Amino acid sequence: MAISFALHKNDKGQFHFSLKTADGATVLSSEQYESKASAENGIASVKKNSVLPERFDKLTASDGRAYFTLKAANHQIVGTSPMFGTTDKRDAMLAMAHAEAEHAPVHDHT
Repeated sequence: MAISFALHKNDKGQFHFSLKTADGATVLSSEQYESKASAENGIASVKKNSVLPERFDKLTASDGRAYFTLKAANHQIVGTSPMFGTTDKRDAMLAMAHAEAEHAPVHDHT
């Protein structure tokens, strides 16, 4: 399944990106950035770090839902997945990000 980045600007002028599947499901989302350049650097960081399995953390929320984060070399989180109902779903989405994010195209919606 092909994935791609979607870069957006909100009504407050902040930028954020999401990594999405071809059918629109979110795999990973960023924080809000003050500049477009910072958001683009975040995308570059996801592309660079997603190829390294040790940069992913598999986590479980207090309500039992599974999710994951992706960290940069400096241990800062560059993306967080949505909450998934099962660890199998989380693990499948993580595997997709690991396998495909490096070459995912960016769709600029700003």
